[in-house]
Amino acid sequence: MESKRFLHKGALWMGAVAMAAGLTLTGCGQSDDGAKTGEGEQVWRFALEETKGGVQWQYAKKFKEEIEAAHDNVEVKIYPYGTLGSSQDITQQIQNNTMQFAFASAGHVGSTIPEAQVFTLHFLFSQDDSVNQDIFASNEVVHEELGAAYSEKGLELLSIVPEGWMVWSANKAIQKPEDFEGVKIRVKPSDLLLATYEGYGANPKPMAYSEIYGGLQRGQIDAQTQPMFAIRDMSFFEVQDYLIQARNAQFVSTVISSPGFLEGLPEDMQASVQETIKELDPYIWDVQKTLNQEAAEEIKSKSDIEFIELTPEQVETFRESVEPVFDQYVEMAGPRGEKILNAIQDAVAKGNDG
Repeated sequence: MESKRFLHKGALWMGAVAMAAGLTLTGCGQSDDGAKTGEGEQVWRFALEETKGGVQWQYAKKFKEEIEAAHDNVEVKIYPYGTLGSSQDITQQIQNNTMQFAFASAGHVGSTIPEAQVFTLHFLFSQDDSVNQDIFASNEVVHEELGAAYSEKGLELLSIVPEGWMVWSANKAIQKPEDFEGVKIRVKPSDLLLATYEGYGANPKPMAYSEIYGGLQRGQIDAQTQPMFAIRDMSFFEVQDYLIQARNAQFVSTVISSPGFLEGLPEDMQASVQETIKELDPYIWDVQKTLNQEAAEEIKSKSDIEFIELTPEQVETFRESVEPVFDQYVEMAGPRGEKILNAIQDAVAKGNDG
């Protein structure tokens, strides 16, 4: 972002270098500045892809409360976006076991784990949120197959966290695919997202999250997409004219850890992590709903931006435009990806019929 909360690239880099210098393997009895902690004390580090106050912050904060209540020799330190470098930097720190927990969004981690890009497909999930909640929290095929894909890259998948329906913000009213013609929209660097927006007729532009506000302000991009709470927190509504709700995709992130770290914990600590993660599934679902609802009301009170909610008939025209992207996903993600996709589609069909 490039507003009063703007973090310059150089500041991000220098901050990452400074932090990396102080990151040590948990359990080695050292704090951030290298000072010895007490006997048996541990510092667990949890890195976010978002700023304070959002869904990931609320998740990590609750995780911290539960773990520290269960183990008085553990301190969980939370690092909001920008303090440890890019999402790629954070994931690498997990793989190197110098970071213990982190968020890794599907759009980011999908560059190395193509199966995860299933969550970037548009119009895959049900319009009934209770159906989606069950898929994210407990679908065995999705968790087992995706977990295996993560493990092959030196990551342990702990949870799949939905952060709310994505909303388009733009400088023009977008109500049919033709309205996207020539629109420069910011996307994560994902082949599927590029193909999706090209299918709509847009001109997708990969851009770092921290650069979106400035890109909108300078006219480098005309539109972007985030959950409502992020649009508020990053002030994107200040430099856009329309917010379009199509319920086309959920913003999905995953909680990851280093397999070596968890395996090295005592059994009671491993159990605490597993129990806490399980408890956080319904908790964070309710949190994201509340955060996004409150954000929409706050944006309405602070601006004259126009809200547009697409009708089912309008949504269908967008759905038809991106159907070929599903085949592209299967080609990219292979048999395991196809298995994950089929499991989600079967669960959605069953849930909708029920």
